[in-house]
Amino acid sequence: MTLRALYADFVSTFGNVLFAVSLFVVWGLLTLVGVVVDQGQDPSVYFQSYAAPIARAILRLNFDNIYHSPWYVGIIGLILLSLTVCTFKRVIPARLPPLHAVKVEHMPLHASFDTDGDAAAARRRIAEFFASRGWLVRERTFSGVEWSFADKHNWARRGVLIAHIGFVIIAAGTTLYWARGFSGEIALLTGQTAQVPRTRAIIRLDRFAYKIAPIMTKSGMVYQPIDYVSHVTVTGNDGIPKQMTVRVNHPIDVDGTLYYQASYGFGVRFLVTRNGQPVSALSNRTLLEGESFEIPQTGRSVLYERFAPTIDRQTGMPTADPRVNNPAVVLAISQSGNPIGEVVVPLHSWIDLGEGWRVVPSRYTLYSGFQYRYDPGIPLVGIGAFVLLSGLLVSFYLLPARLYIRVDEVGPQRVRVAGAATTVKGYDVFENEFGRLMVALREAMAVSPRQEVHEHVFG
Repeated sequence: MTLRALYADFVSTFGNVLFAVSLFVVWGLLTLVGVVVDQGQDPSVYFQSYAAPIARAILRLNFDNIYHSPWYVGIIGLILLSLTVCTFKRVIPARLPPLHAVKVEHMPLHASFDTDGDAAAARRRIAEFFASRGWLVRERTFSGVEWSFADKHNWARRGVLIAHIGFVIIAAGTTLYWARGFSGEIALLTGQTAQVPRTRAIIRLDRFAYKIAPIMTKSGMVYQPIDYVSHVTVTGNDGIPKQMTVRVNHPIDVDGTLYYQASYGFGVRFLVTRNGQPVSALSNRTLLEGESFEIPQTGRSVLYERFAPTIDRQTGMPTADPRVNNPAVVLAISQSGNPIGEVVVPLHSWIDLGEGWRVVPSRYTLYSGFQYRYDPGIPLVGIGAFVLLSGLLVSFYLLPARLYIRVDEVGPQRVRVAGAATTVKGYDVFENEFGRLMVALREAMAVSPRQEVHEHVFG
């Protein structure tokens, strides 16, 4: 009895629609956390971006890798379990009801008429009538009373089940990505070679090119990047270097991992001198936007904020023109972590930082940003999406209906044919079709105008 009670509680909980909706809400919130919080970063990044208590909570709750966390995988498992219980305990019994007797006159959609003949012949003619119109006819006897059941699009009752199967396949595909897939980003300067983590592929950026088109709008001239292309040499698992081209929305495939053209920018090499002498430790690096370096023994730091391709020669300020013409860099200077200010420094000019230190942006180099992704679950997700869409189309555009037909003898060679109908979408959507069917059945049974007819149609 204890096991039965536990099983009943389990079915009642996981078969509850509100419980399933609550699980989806939690899943959506966890997914939103994964969108808001950058995934897979070094712990120091979170302490720099958030207050210390929030950063510690992110790390302790695995929100920095939420898609592989026990919370995320667990909620997916609970959703699948709830769908399974709902499918077999609620959906299947509701959409695939067993054949059973009904009280025809109590059904919202019913009709009846009298006709001449015996009951057996009437049932035979009814079966022939519905079979000729594509209905599946079955006969059953309940408590000594014979019933005829006619089903149309009965297989379409499984549309919801098909949709559920599609969702399960999609969930399996995404689970496969969480278990074996990965993604990341990499930025390469022109001429630079790097090895991609996890894939061990070696990529060299041979050349990067971009196109910018001026477009006149109501607010004035704007400059729109219309294309940027990376020409790379890639060495995969076979050890053979291959020259390939990466364009926006046209990734390359290297050993099953896709590499996308994601961004581009300008790396800048700075000449750092003290009392006129170059400091090689600081002058041999090419910085990307957002990177910084410390000035030894001063407490000062220099942050390379962004590259300004075109500087207005009169005002000395950056313009909206992204084409390289009179370029400069925007630097942010801080002292012991406290911002001092920003300064625009044209290329080949300099900024003095005091105590004999000078920083000169000497030259720039284009870099290309790539996103890479390995997702072995893509085929399953595609199949699941097709199955899900098929199930939804079946559910929305086909109308499974069941007719309950009972023939009773009301006198010598006199019978009464009573019919009722149900559908999975209510009664009103089938009202007109049911009326036409009963009229056609009455005519097929050769009802004369003098014969008594009893009808009640819903609505």
